[in-house]
Amino acid sequence: MDKEANLPGQRADIDRIAIEKHSQRLAIAFIVSGLFFMLLPGTFLGVWKLIAISKERTVASLEPAWLQAHGQAQIFGWIGSFILGIGFYSLTKMRGTLRFSVCAGWASWTLWTFGISFRWLGGVTEWHWRVLLPLSAAIELAAFYLFGRSLRQPRTRDGGKPKESWLRAVMLSTFGFLAVLVVNLITMVQLAYAGNSPALPHLLDQQMVSLALWGVLVPTIFAFNARWLPIFVGLRQPAGAPFFAAYGFILTALIALFAGWQSVSAVAFLFAALLATNALHVCTPAVQPAKLINVHSSFPFFVRITYFWLIASCVLNMLAVPYDRSGGIWGASRHALTVGFIAGMVFAIGQRVLPAFCGMRVLWSTQMMFWSLLLLHLGCTLRVVAEPLAYEGYWGLAWRVLPLSALIELTAVTLFALNIAVTLILPPAHLRRSESTPAIS
Repeated sequence: MDKEANLPGQRADIDRIAIEKHSQRLAIAFIVSGLFFMLLPGTFLGVWKLIAISKERTVASLEPAWLQAHGQAQIFGWIGSFILGIGFYSLTKMRGTLRFSVCAGWASWTLWTFGISFRWLGGVTEWHWRVLLPLSAAIELAAFYLFGRSLRQPRTRDGGKPKESWLRAVMLSTFGFLAVLVVNLITMVQLAYAGNSPALPHLLDQQMVSLALWGVLVPTIFAFNARWLPIFVGLRQPAGAPFFAAYGFILTALIALFAGWQSVSAVAFLFAALLATNALHVCTPAVQPAKLINVHSSFPFFVRITYFWLIASCVLNMLAVPYDRSGGIWGASRHALTVGFIAGMVFAIGQRVLPAFCGMRVLWSTQMMFWSLLLLHLGCTLRVVAEPLAYEGYWGLAWRVLPLSALIELTAVTLFALNIAVTLILPPAHLRRSESTPAIS
């Protein structure tokens, strides 16, 4: 009787284990496709283009459509894939109905990967771009819809407790992600109907890039930082009021940007960065020891330095409004945000959490983690300093620094991808330990 009574519980445990394994495979799929978009359409071809324009000492040869496709691969192909992969994996931990999340996750991964690929292909080759661009935007929105459907699945019982600040922030970021994809679809349909090329007009492109960065990536990083920085770095819990005020300033900045009030937008972005940095206690001493198991001891330093890049990006954005003439200051601001803050945070936090999400693995090399972070920030420093000097014509020798910065960043990206890839290829640490333990006869 006891064995029969335990059968439903055993079946439930077996089912949960099976779903967990499926969710780990799904997370790995999103991470692998994200690494692909980061390396090939993103970094490798970006470095090649930067070297070419550095030789010519002009950005005139840089096709806008190519540049926009490159940015799409970096923002949505790389970081977007990571966000969705982590999101689907987290659903299996927080929801009662797990099987739907896994099935929807695989469908979402397929649609998302095809959508990003079509967008890049149409922008770079201009092959049937009037079809591929709106189709890609519709497919990406459909992929995100499946993610949203998973969020609406029934919760496990939690006693009616209020949502934590970080979880409310994640929900805000999710709505922002949806809004950006809807705007992207509308823009691509309009471009396909009335445009002469797959390239958006310069001003609209700047607005769309800012919308993607500040409407999706930056708020999402704030949200997960509110959850992870107190745990991994030992910082105090976020201060709720200034933390959510930062989201309010982001919304204000984006509205002002699309209204044509660039100065107001730039100031609001800076206030958002300062409020978030203060609310997350990034510049204050830790109250608990940092958790450095299986990561390099420099991990807390590199997490904190990303917020320097965030503020530097906002300051450069303010300077670009009155002084930018050839895109150099604005480009440096965008690079400080995308590489210094966003990529810097992914390189630091990602190498801390991604192995755990993919079957409780252990990062392959902590030394490689250190060098990828060091080279990334070194390359970013050279790029942010040299780009305004070169593009705006202040110092001709700065053109020689740009390809050097690109090669350094390429090395950093390659080390990061290699470290994650080998981590995923190797079996989890507990299986390796069990295989190496001699049998007792």
